[in-house]
Amino acid sequence: MRLIYHIFIAICFVSCSDNTEKIQPQEQELTEYVYASATIQPDSLYQVYAAVSGILDSNLAEEGDLVSKNQPIIQIINSTPKLNTQNSKLTLDLAKQNYNGSSAILRSIQDEIVAAQIKLNNDSVNYFRQKNLWKQQIGSKAEFDNSKLSYELASNSLKLLQSKYLRTKNELETAVKQAQNNYKTSLIATKDFTVKSKINGKLYALYKEPGEIVNTMEALASIGSKNNFIIELLVDEVDIVKIQVGKDLLMTLDAYKGEIFKGKVSKILPKKDERNQTFKVEAVFERPPKVLYPGLSGEANIIIAKKENVLTIPKAYLIDDNKVKTEKGLIKINKGLQNMDYVEIISGIDKDTYIYKPK
Repeated sequence: MRLIYHIFIAICFVSCSDNTEKIQPQEQELTEYVYASATIQPDSLYQVYAAVSGILDSNLAEEGDLVSKNQPIIQIINSTPKLNTQNSKLTLDLAKQNYNGSSAILRSIQDEIVAAQIKLNNDSVNYFRQKNLWKQQIGSKAEFDNSKLSYELASNSLKLLQSKYLRTKNELETAVKQAQNNYKTSLIATKDFTVKSKINGKLYALYKEPGEIVNTMEALASIGSKNNFIIELLVDEVDIVKIQVGKDLLMTLDAYKGEIFKGKVSKILPKKDERNQTFKVEAVFERPPKVLYPGLSGEANIIIAKKENVLTIPKAYLIDDNKVKTEKGLIKINKGLQNMDYVEIISGIDKDTYIYKPK
């Protein structure tokens, strides 16, 4: 089959060479670049989400407005968090009253401890008196045993009340702290119903209208930098390994016909988009246009390498990607740099060789 192919090429060459365009390789500056589709986006662009669910009460700013950090932009309403806050406040007040109030539980236990201490003192006096009398063989053994039993019971009762006091005090302190935390949490939830901007920037989009249901899964707005824009480039996976941060690029925008803008690669995102087999690359303008909007599209060429005075031929003259047709037939060449239109010739032909454009 290869023999038949070469015979066919030779016949075509003999019969058509006189009518076929022919040129000689030219020395020129050659720039190799990688093509990428481009989209303009504001720097620091982010989607605004609500931390709670509810009904959108009002948008506090309009699309296109400049916003400052922590400025309220959306108000959401929901009665449940307010009721939870009120209930949490009641629970906190009750916990504090039980711990510190006039009817505090600890105070009643303290009163019991005072009474138990008095009883212990009396029983102690009676017990030691009966003990001394019994040593002198005065009184009865029953009286001595009863006084001893009363003393021991009073002592144990006092210890139990003291333990109860400490345990109750810890429980009440814990209850107060828990009620305080619940109240603080409910206050935070109430504040979350006012959505604020995280940056100084511009409100580019609002996605909900007053009266619509709001949840934590859907974006409510889009905010980004006012003046700083970045170029988002989609680069094919076969070309991504050629690109480095700092590489120059030339780009055109559909909104600015005939104008070419210069930029520089600033970031290469390492994750591949499996849907379109591309990588995202970010770049910055050298001199941006005066007016830019999110979503403006265009095309970019990322410059990979550049050489001066290299021997080149148009890609249209290549056959099977590495051969050219000459007066001597097909000749294999070694290629160097290349772009969309031209390819560098390393070896195979020289500047005096005529090559023919294949049909």
